[in-house]
Amino acid sequence: MGKYRANELILTGRRIKADEAKAIGLAAQVFPAASWLDDAKALARTIAEKPPVAARLATEAVDLAWNSTLDAGLEFERKAFYLLFATEDKKEGVDAFVNKRKAIFKGK
Repeated sequence: MGKYRANELILTGRRIKADEAKAIGLAAQVFPAASWLDDAKALARTIAEKPPVAARLATEAVDLAWNSTLDAGLEFERKAFYLLFATEDKKEGVDAFVNKRKAIFKGK
C-alpha cells in the first residue's frame, strides 16, 4: 500500500472500511458479510489443493523478493524451479493434466 499511506493510517489511527483496504492493497480479498466464512474456506481449499512444496517455496520466494534484491529473488526462484521439477508432485501434476483428471498432490 505504500509507505506514505501506511504512515497516515498508523499515525492517525484512522479506521478504514473493507473496500478501501482492498483498494489500497491492505487486503487481498473482501467477502460479503453474509458469506465471508464460506468464501474464506473456499479460498483456503483452493490453496490447499495446490502442491504443498510448491506453495511453500512460492511463499518463500515472494518473501525473499520483498525483503532483498531482485537478483537474490530471481536466484531463489530459479533454484526453487529446479528443485520442484524433480518432485513427485510435478510428475503427478503433469500426469493429471495429460489424462484430464484432478491432481492429488502428496507434498513429495
